[in-house]
Amino acid sequence: MKTLYRRARIRVAGLRMVLIPGVSAPDGLVAAPTDLHAVDPFVAEELLNGRIVLAGRVYELDGVSVFADELPNLAFAESLYSFEWLRHVRAHRTNECCAKARQLVAEWMALHGRRARGLAWEPDIAARRLIALLSHSPVVLNDAESGFYRRFMKTLGFHVRYLGMIARFAPDGETRLRIHIALAVASICMSGKQSWVSRQARRLSREMERQVLPDGGHVSRNPRVLLDLLLDLLPLRHSYINLGHTVPSGLVSAIDRIFPALRFFRHQDGDLGLFNGATSTLANELAAVLRYDDTAGLTTRELPDMAYQRLVAGDTTVLIDTGRALSVELSSTAHAGCLSFEMSAGRYRFIVNSGSPENGSVELKELARSTAAQSTVTLADTSSCRFSRSAFLGPIMVQGAREVMVNRTTGPNKNDIVSAKHDGYVADFGYLHEREVDMNEAGTRIRGRDIVSVAGKNNKHIPESLLAVARFHVHPLIELSQLNDETVVLTAPDGTRWHFSVPGRALAITDDIFMANVSGPRRSQQIEVAFDVPEVREIRWFLDRKA
Repeated sequence: MKTLYRRARIRVAGLRMVLIPGVSAPDGLVAAPTDLHAVDPFVAEELLNGRIVLAGRVYELDGVSVFADELPNLAFAESLYSFEWLRHVRAHRTNECCAKARQLVAEWMALHGRRARGLAWEPDIAARRLIALLSHSPVVLNDAESGFYRRFMKTLGFHVRYLGMIARFAPDGETRLRIHIALAVASICMSGKQSWVSRQARRLSREMERQVLPDGGHVSRNPRVLLDLLLDLLPLRHSYINLGHTVPSGLVSAIDRIFPALRFFRHQDGDLGLFNGATSTLANELAAVLRYDDTAGLTTRELPDMAYQRLVAGDTTVLIDTGRALSVELSSTAHAGCLSFEMSAGRYRFIVNSGSPENGSVELKELARSTAAQSTVTLADTSSCRFSRSAFLGPIMVQGAREVMVNRTTGPNKNDIVSAKHDGYVADFGYLHEREVDMNEAGTRIRGRDIVSVAGKNNKHIPESLLAVARFHVHPLIELSQLNDETVVLTAPDGTRWHFSVPGRALAITDDIFMANVSGPRRSQQIEVAFDVPEVREIRWFLDRKA
């Protein structure tokens, strides 16, 4: 009901923006924040040639405005309406390219700029667009006429008023936080009263303190969100300082907490762990952010609030998801991946989760959220969480793990042992899943154990038999070969080899899809270990590095 209420309030706000005029244009712009995102000169060149390239699709600009035409798909439309593609014009920034960009902005303002409804005015897209228009205003306003400048400023004012009206009712998590970031950016980039700047700073500070957990993680539990936040927050902090404003205290402390958490999820190859909606990471964007890290590269071994564990020895890293969605509302992007893990060594990731496709279809994103797309155990080909298919409620989690028990101990060889248990399968099958993982001091051997046990002594609805499958998704760069029925060899491009074995059990190499590839979903492979429960309730597996 809360979700329906908030959506209704957002629609009412959009209607009020149309029925109650009076949006005044700001007097002018005093600054344009820098943009730390990577730029692609190809996008700017294609724009000069009359084509828009977004979300892996190409649109020909030939007559009908792209904003009045049928668009290739939802991902293309979201990218188009966000105007974040303006950053690529910086790579060219000729008068001709700026004029092309300005023409598209003018078309959008004429068709959609005064009617806050539809996809273009979804809260997250509107917030991203306001940040983009402010950050890239030098590109849009380059050699612009006074009439366009006035319309542009009025559009910015319209965005500020609309986002200010819906901020309280926007979906919790990243969307609501981005709205507050956008309003804070607007307050210092537009010439306005100091009271407005202070008010938006206080609101942003409160939201940062609420959403950035004490361990530096984000309430979404998505590692990629940490990078996305820093890409917006670092330029904002810089703008506060350059313009002589006091930097919000909540902003400063949140940034300081986020950096160690971001490093926590960094694999040996420089990419981030693929948990709970995370997708591919551009190396230059991560490097651009880490240049501002003043925490001396400190990395913790666990994030207790975000609920992840990290094992490191030698040049081997293991990341383990030991948590669940922090609320129903925050579960709209969560994956059913409790107790999934990823492993990297040297310059390569070996065991991964499938990740989330950045520009994939709704169906593909749903598949990416399933337990089968994570490196963990699946019972009866059923996810450990259920997701709503209601258009009104959105893709929230309606059933899943209620409790995750985690224990971290030190073994006899001073190695860390992580064991965790979740009850996500109790409601359907009456079973708990427990996973134990540890690594030797040299980082050359990883030992795992998966246990499926009965929940409670008097559980009467346990099926007589069900199939359990432990899946280990392998990164596309790793080559697999079967040594024998119980052992698979994983070979990296540099020749590094690991043996994956399950004593007493037969292994299978099957086809897979790696969702988080930069250029789109890519074929890959996975290792599967199937066993019948309750006949078999425990399997042991090993990853051994070979010379």
